[in-house]
Amino acid sequence: MNRVKIPLELKKMNEIFSANGFEAYLVGGAVRDMLLGKPASDWDVTTNARPEDVMRIFHRVIPTGIAHGTVTVHFMKKEIEVTTYRTEAGYSDGRHPDKVSFDASLEDDLSRRDFTMNAIAASLADGSIVDPFEGKKDIKDKLIRTVGKARDRFLEDGLRPIRAIRFSSQLNFVIQKDTYSAILEGEVQEKIHSISLERFRDEFCKMLKSPQPSAGLHRMEECGILAYFIPELAAGRGLVQADCRGFHEFDVLDHNLYACDGAPEDNLIVRLAALFHDVGKTYTRTVEHKLIDGVDFELFHFHGHETKSEEIARRVLFRLKFSNAQIDEVCHLIKNHMFFFEPAWSDAAVRRFVVRIGLENMENLFLLRYADIYGMHRAALSSRSETVHNLNELKDRIARVEAEKSARSLKDLAVNGNDLMNIGIPAGKQLGRILNELFQCVLDDPAMNEREKLLLVAGNLAKKC
Repeated sequence: MNRVKIPLELKKMNEIFSANGFEAYLVGGAVRDMLLGKPASDWDVTTNARPEDVMRIFHRVIPTGIAHGTVTVHFMKKEIEVTTYRTEAGYSDGRHPDKVSFDASLEDDLSRRDFTMNAIAASLADGSIVDPFEGKKDIKDKLIRTVGKARDRFLEDGLRPIRAIRFSSQLNFVIQKDTYSAILEGEVQEKIHSISLERFRDEFCKMLKSPQPSAGLHRMEECGILAYFIPELAAGRGLVQADCRGFHEFDVLDHNLYACDGAPEDNLIVRLAALFHDVGKTYTRTVEHKLIDGVDFELFHFHGHETKSEEIARRVLFRLKFSNAQIDEVCHLIKNHMFFFEPAWSDAAVRRFVVRIGLENMENLFLLRYADIYGMHRAALSSRSETVHNLNELKDRIARVEAEKSARSLKDLAVNGNDLMNIGIPAGKQLGRILNELFQCVLDDPAMNEREKLLLVAGNLAKKC
């Protein structure tokens, strides 16, 4: 393929560049994705027009990185990043060049990029490909290779080795031998350790959204990156949990990684919860010796691991600077992932389960359960299995109690604190206890959620206090 199809918006943009005597090319991931036959929505354009020229010839331009020649052009309802051809020198902060020169050609500009597959340009005029570093061949061979010496590229920016691993997981590509070897070099490892936690987190999340995140996470483990940034997760390596009961096949680390594979690709919350759901097993493992038919078997137990896992996951996600909302949602799933439903549950028990979990979290909790089961043997459950049957029954039971529109919190009660004070119950701890008792009463019997009935019960409770 010597040409790619240029979107209409970029063709129109090129008309403006051309009318003002400039050339422009689509570069980077968009070209790579087009060559892979994938849709490309994020467009990066490079041009021989200087930043001040771009700001002059387009109406709406934001100088997002003007010191390095980058501006964002708002054009035909798109935000398009435009960067002037440039060369770079010196990377004392391990990320940004110390010196930028705009006296450069297109090939000079492509030579500063990380991997050959990202160093391909496509003319906005006709889609013709410029590929000075054989990136097309590497894409065809499913190979990740740096532009120039891998060590030099990686010492410029410590995130690049992690990007190589992320791309290998995302695209199912192999990292070229010399490129991979460079990641293991001492100086490169130090440069990796110098990157900010936010930058690591962003690549980590992209890796988790890949078709099989365990592949990238295993490579991060091999390179020592996982142990550096998430030692709590890496600590599960070698912690055996398989015993004669057959629940597990893998150690704790691999179980967590494969559970992550088993979570939906487009659901970061569940993938994070799956990855960390058993991280607390490293700290809760006990061994029981049990004689079965005269043979001494070791049984491994992890009592309370869900509480420890929540505690550790919260610490890790906070350290990696996830949002409070994300942390709370992930940790809530981890804390409750060991639920065990039996058909003998009463409707009241189902209502209490819904209240504890929250209806808005229920689907994700079920997805986490399926991911956990997948991670035991790297196999999905049969739709005919007893576990699936029980989970489906629980879903049906939840749907039925939800149809009752029963109270799910104190604010859903037919009475409130003011109502209780009006019948003589003073504000304070006693009033709070009575409201909670009324809520439990309504969970047992939704028909009790009527003002007169609850006030009568409240009055009787107040007399007993």
